[in-house]
Amino acid sequence: MRLGLALGYWGRGPDPGHLALAQEAERLGYDSVWTAEAWGSDAFTPLTWIAAHTSRIRLGTGIAQMAARTPTATAMHALTLDHLSGGRLLLGLGLSGPQVVEGWYGRPFPRSPLTATREYVEVIRQVLARQAPVEVAGSFHSHPYTGPDATGLGKPLKPITHPLRSSLPVLLGAEGPKNIAQTVRIADGWLPLYWSPHRTDVYEASLTGLREGFMIAPMARAHVCDDVAEGLLPVKAMLGFYIGGMGHAARNFHADLMARMGFGEEARRIQELFLQGRKEEAVHAVPDVFADEISLIGPRARIAEKLAEWRKGPVTDLLVTAPDPHTLRVLAELSN
Repeated sequence: MRLGLALGYWGRGPDPGHLALAQEAERLGYDSVWTAEAWGSDAFTPLTWIAAHTSRIRLGTGIAQMAARTPTATAMHALTLDHLSGGRLLLGLGLSGPQVVEGWYGRPFPRSPLTATREYVEVIRQVLARQAPVEVAGSFHSHPYTGPDATGLGKPLKPITHPLRSSLPVLLGAEGPKNIAQTVRIADGWLPLYWSPHRTDVYEASLTGLREGFMIAPMARAHVCDDVAEGLLPVKAMLGFYIGGMGHAARNFHADLMARMGFGEEARRIQELFLQGRKEEAVHAVPDVFADEISLIGPRARIAEKLAEWRKGPVTDLLVTAPDPHTLRVLAELSN
């Protein structure tokens, strides 16, 4: 099980410690470093900055939002950064949800998310293969565009720049069972939002037929500390925000996933509190057992035991959000 460092997206501004953490992760032998985007900083620019200050560690978008760019624009970002980094890019993509797609990007959330995702990946594959001009007659992504307002002057094109790797890995963030099953069929890896080594049965049916080399790379907060309850608070705060605030009360993919993992009543309570403006109560309503299962928090010996549980399952890459170099070093030592 390889280790990766997940830096996430910026808050009010850039984190001055992110570059040093990425460089320390590379020095410690971490395989990858990942950036993200929500509705503030983008995923590709910080990753390019990190690429310029490292030499070996692989560079992942975890995740780049599909609604933010056309698939050809995403493919241009990917092939450009792959060239500049010497072939280190891992392209992680996610559809996001209606609240972000329609509220931030001003686009309709696709009525068929599976079809939209499949077409998006197909366009990227054609760009990177560069075997012929891109031609996709899709419901959501058509190349050339032939909609009712088209000029009729569009023609199929292939990238001017030759991609460094036609086999650049594409990973998908997927939560629903059908979306995960499609990810296994069309992508090179899966980026689970929550992973519990004690509840792998939740995903078992969707993960049939895994190909050799397929990446399963969940993110988990890690922190070496003496007080487990205190260490879990940032995990619970994250869960409170995602379960309560990242989506509409009637349609929240994160809450649905928590329910499938056995915490349906708790997920509904978190949503209720968050939407009522009682955010602190929502955080405290997150069950400690759930927050603990999806993270690595506590003294060194406790984290060693938890890592052993993670290694028993199909996870190939553990992407840790670690707040300090000491935690990075401990995890590296325990993984050797």
